[in-house]
Amino acid sequence: MNQGIEVVGLYVRDQDEALAFYTGKLGFRVHTDVGNGNYRWLTVQHPDQPSFQLGLFIPGPPVLDAATAQTVREIVAKGAMPPLVLTVDDCRAAYGRMLAQGVEFTQEPVDRYGTVDAGFRDPSGNGWKLIQRRD
Repeated sequence: MNQGIEVVGLYVRDQDEALAFYTGKLGFRVHTDVGNGNYRWLTVQHPDQPSFQLGLFIPGPPVLDAATAQTVREIVAKGAMPPLVLTVDDCRAAYGRMLAQGVEFTQEPVDRYGTVDAGFRDPSGNGWKLIQRRD
């Protein structure tokens, strides 16, 4: 039996906006998109990692009450959540492609720790590190 982490959730302000960003600009593909009343379970996956899903969720019921959901939205919008990491073969080339597609970068590519990394944000404010794989 295979065990492990299958889905990691990410709070977004608008699921359609997030879906367009992750599929259109980062190259992810939809895994699951189903609704249950006002709740929508939306996950995407990187084409090179089909066993892992990134959940794009709206903070609110049934998980969070209204006041907590508002606080979470404010924290996400400020970019205060820990960054996620996307590895690439060539950070500078990926940076150029993504910049041309309108991705908001918070840090240009920098050589450090024996590799190259850059920082960007999704439309909701979630921070990402774009890190070049080590040889």
